Amino acid sequence: MQYSALMRVAGILGLKKVRWALRRLHCPVSRDALVLEVGAGGNPYPRSNVLLDGFENSLERVESEIVRDRPVVLGLCESLPFRDKSFDFVIASHVLEHSDQPERFLSELMRVGKAGYIETPDAFFERINPYTYHRLEVTDREGKLVIRKKKNWKPEEELALLYAAKLARDKDFARFLRISPDSFYTRFYWKGKIDYVVLNPSADASWDYPPEARVNCEPGSSWKSRLRSAYLNMIRKMTSQNRRNKRINLFDLLKCPICNHENFDVSRDKCICTRCGEKYPIEAGVPRMFPRNIDGANKFRVSGV
Repeated sequence: MQYSALMRVAGILGLKKVRWALRRLHCPVSRDALVLEVGAGGNPYPRSNVLLDGFENSLERVESEIVRDRPVVLGLCESLPFRDKSFDFVIASHVLEHSDQPERFLSELMRVGKAGYIETPDAFFERINPYTYHRLEVTDREGKLVIRKKKNWKPEEELALLYAAKLARDKDFARFLRISPDSFYTRFYWKGKIDYVVLNPSADASWDYPPEARVNCEPGSSWKSRLRSAYLNMIRKMTSQNRRNKRINLFDLLKCPICNHENFDVSRDKCICTRCGEKYPIEAGVPRMFPRNIDGANKFRVSGV
């Protein structure tokens, strides 16, 4: 697990929550490296230059609306609409666990990126504290991602109930969870190749969401939500490569997710693949690069938190 100098200082001082927050500012690449973030959602990492998400609004993330302060593409992580090795680094933070096709997901990360970072809840934490929309349990064992597909959203109901009961009655335990987030999440850096294994590859993790699921489609209206949003916007403005991001031409990076062609006829409201003729709409400057018959607005597939 990598730590920046600031993160190490925070750890020495016992500031575990601060160290955890600082991880979002740590991206081990040069200043001129091109960084993609998939499943970026409403709170992208400041260092990412290009963002990809599956939806403009999603029930699977905390911030309901995607951020548009840099180039954005709508598409699927299992069929990324980018050219081979077009990015120096790919960030996939709290998004892999939403996919029911981890093999395709990871293969696509390796295809478009030269290196990257993956963050998920750790499999142990996922087992005792299952998330409604998570389809995978992921952990890091000696530099290898170990993945198990979930057959339903709560595979160990009795264990989850025991966890909830302890959380409710033990204030020290609840406080430990808040101040020691490193212990409950997997942080995985890779270069060249992602070493991983899926323990149950034949399992079907494409189950429907349970009745407990609620659509999160409106931004938070409380003063705490507004304050958090303003704070995050300020941090992004201070730490992102804003000037550079405005100069990026997305169509120098895109490829057709159907035929893999790299050239498009582009107009204000659509881009057309010059090989297969597939038309991809452009709405508010955002290309919607979904493979045929898949609508990102209606298919709850992959979205970060």
